[in-house]
Amino acid sequence: MKGYLSLLLHAHLPFVRHPEHERFLEENWLYEAITETYLPLVQIMDGWMRDGLETRLTMTMSPTLCAMLLDPLLQDRFVRHVDGLIELAEKEVHRTTWDTAYCPLAHMYFERFKSLRETYVHYGRNLVGAFRKFQEAGNLEIITTAATHALLPLLANHPPSLRAQILVARDHYRACFGRDPHGIWLPECGYVEGVEPVLQEAEIRWFILDTHGILHARPRPRFGVYAPLFTPHGLAAFGRDLDSARQVWSKHEGYPGDTRYRDFYRDIGFDLDFDYVRPYLPTDHQRSFTGIKYHSITGHPAEKHIYDRRAALEVAAQHAQHFLEARLSQVHDLARAMDRPPVIVSPYDAELFGHWWYEGPEFLDYLVRKVLFDQSTFRLTTPWQYLGQHPTHQVAAPSPSSWGEEGYWKVWLNETNEWIYPHLHVAQERMTHLARQFPRAKGPVERALKQAARELLLAQSSDWPFILRTGTSPDYARKRVKDHLLRFIALHEQLTATRVDEHWLARIEAMDNLFPDVNYHYWA
Repeated sequence: MKGYLSLLLHAHLPFVRHPEHERFLEENWLYEAITETYLPLVQIMDGWMRDGLETRLTMTMSPTLCAMLLDPLLQDRFVRHVDGLIELAEKEVHRTTWDTAYCPLAHMYFERFKSLRETYVHYGRNLVGAFRKFQEAGNLEIITTAATHALLPLLANHPPSLRAQILVARDHYRACFGRDPHGIWLPECGYVEGVEPVLQEAEIRWFILDTHGILHARPRPRFGVYAPLFTPHGLAAFGRDLDSARQVWSKHEGYPGDTRYRDFYRDIGFDLDFDYVRPYLPTDHQRSFTGIKYHSITGHPAEKHIYDRRAALEVAAQHAQHFLEARLSQVHDLARAMDRPPVIVSPYDAELFGHWWYEGPEFLDYLVRKVLFDQSTFRLTTPWQYLGQHPTHQVAAPSPSSWGEEGYWKVWLNETNEWIYPHLHVAQERMTHLARQFPRAKGPVERALKQAARELLLAQSSDWPFILRTGTSPDYARKRVKDHLLRFIALHEQLTATRVDEHWLARIEAMDNLFPDVNYHYWA
């Protein structure tokens, strides 16, 4: 073998759970991701196992995502969601009976939704357990990320908070997967030197940086991003490959923009009569996506072509072949210039595959099979496996960096969201004081301390400043930050000035119920 390809899918969603509402719009982020990304990936990995393929894939499963996937309330609501999709697709089959263009697509959706529901039930509604099965079979390496996907460089000025984000994530990973994680996805690839002592404490051995985090290391890396660096703290840092990233992510060159693929935005939730689709929408008062889409990307919204599923899958196979040939050329060129087999690290958001790019899971399936059967130049690997086979590398100090706009923290610290951080700084200091003030708390006081930890973790999530920056759901993001901080302030006051209100505490414990065994001592 002349080289290696390491594919990494980063699966993360913010913790959104609203038992106080029967239906909630933002909960649909999870249901759409399960339907369009996570269940299709499970089905594809099942196919790889069925065919005896020795696949090597890496996947982040964030603690907040795992908490939602394991939550009985959200599991029940997802079943209701997919049952509604099946019912709507069946109605569409009847509505389009005499329409030869739309009826086959309606049938496709009807059968697809039924198949996804069967897979979900087959795994006991436990997708964490499904992915754990693939890891235990040796076909998948699951890694973790910070507990609530906080941007770690913005916590570096308060080491106890940084420590808590990592150690709570490590503990949750143990509970979910029965082992410790070898690697971590630094949220948004955000890196500063101060994160490494905590990663060492958690026994994390490797992480991934954006390209410039490696290329601007001190001293400069001899092999660029095509071999890991060992940091002065002894952790391995892998760099993202720009060529393979561009082929998937680029607005102008990326595969998902091909006009023959399914259009994400044209949905019957907006096209058909409102009263017809209303029962299947996440709220009764506004239109939204249903997941049933009949058009391809081509043209102006009023002139789009009917989606041709067979043609789209043929294109996905062609793109998989193109991606394979590009990696073959890359490996051939790199192998001549290096004294060790190069490793091409290609990380992507998991939700790209299926949710945003409907044919993405099939592209991944075609690509993996082509790598295994159509060439013998490079092999699929995971970063941990690569380190096991090639344990000696250059020592260098990576550069502070992220994969966000302009390569640093601009997305998460700017004029739209800067108001968050003074409040977070105060809450973080107060959490440390509480942890030191109550070293051996019991009963309601311990419960209040644990809930204060949960509220602070949730307020630190990088998702809220990101949403405020992009403007997709700014009112919701603003409310979430304020709600978590106000609950933290109330808990702090009860613990230091009055007494714990157990009735109120039980109510917010039932709402923000992730990390049931959170260790508040980490903030001390």
